[in-house]
Amino acid sequence: MSSAPPRRLGFFTRLLDEAGPAERYRLATEQIRCAERHGFHSAWVAQHHFHEGEGGLPAPLVFLAHAGAQTSRIRLGTGIITLPLDLPIRVAEDTAVLDLLLDGRLEVGMGPGGNLTAFTAFGLDSAARGRLFDDHLALVRRAWRGESLAGGDRLYPANPDLDGRVWQATFTVDGARRAGLAGDGLMLSRTQPRPADRPTLSLADLQNEMIDAYLAALPAGAAPRVLASRSVYVADDRADALRHAEVGLNRFRGRLKDGRGAGGGDVRDMIRAFDSHVGTVDDVVQSLAADTTLARATDLTMQVHSIDPPHPLILRAIELFATGVAPALGWAPDATAMRRVA
Repeated sequence: MSSAPPRRLGFFTRLLDEAGPAERYRLATEQIRCAERHGFHSAWVAQHHFHEGEGGLPAPLVFLAHAGAQTSRIRLGTGIITLPLDLPIRVAEDTAVLDLLLDGRLEVGMGPGGNLTAFTAFGLDSAARGRLFDDHLALVRRAWRGESLAGGDRLYPANPDLDGRVWQATFTVDGARRAGLAGDGLMLSRTQPRPADRPTLSLADLQNEMIDAYLAALPAGAAPRVLASRSVYVADDRADALRHAEVGLNRFRGRLKDGRGAGGGDVRDMIRAFDSHVGTVDDVVQSLAADTTLARATDLTMQVHSIDPPHPLILRAIELFATGVAPALGWAPDATAMRRVA
């Protein structure tokens, strides 16, 4: 009989605190340190070019080097590097060096990217992003493994261990199948648009199809890695949680172009539309327990986006998730770290 898959907790930040960039980076570092103290197994940052309101960090590896110097145990990951926009050899070099500095704590999430205007600024055609992603990822892997590159050079330092720590982010069944065929981890988003012909599908309906394709494509003997990111805001008071959710989700839907930002609806309607989990510990436990995707995930990663409450409330949400929500759902924080907090 096969053993149960690991169940790891993650914290994800888009670095969207209401502050200037230097302060955003300081606050995000403090949030990651808080997640480490409360037993989270990993922390993740997104890469977004140009758009302050979408994400505050164009250089995730630089930031993770800083965060790594202030943590000791928590694994640090990119969610994601937009690989078509980067020189693959430089990605291979920077990740190889960073992982050595982190004593092997780096996780490398990559994807083709969703901000199409960024491709124009980089002088690239967004229509080619799928091909660019495949080509760049293959080259990064060859470099990590220390294989001969064009001209005969080899990466120094090589880091073949990173080849087994790649995660691919996708919104599609085809993308999930591609991640499975490569033996990589599958990164599932906190929310995503519904197909025009199936607008009433739940997020779990969509993502279970993706997990099916991923698992069917995995090579024999490869251990599945399925990371489910979820928008979670846990608070001590339900009314306060809903008040912050109304502010954050209204701000978020104003930027959307997929149809979900149109129309009215109260805060509870918005919470459902954006697949969020908001309220007290009991509220969030009940909400997440209905998400059948999570029973198949190896990693559950919370993010407060798109609620984006003030920083002290993010720290409290991290604590409440670790001490109340996660254990109630069968996701245990790292016991050693939790003993240090007690």
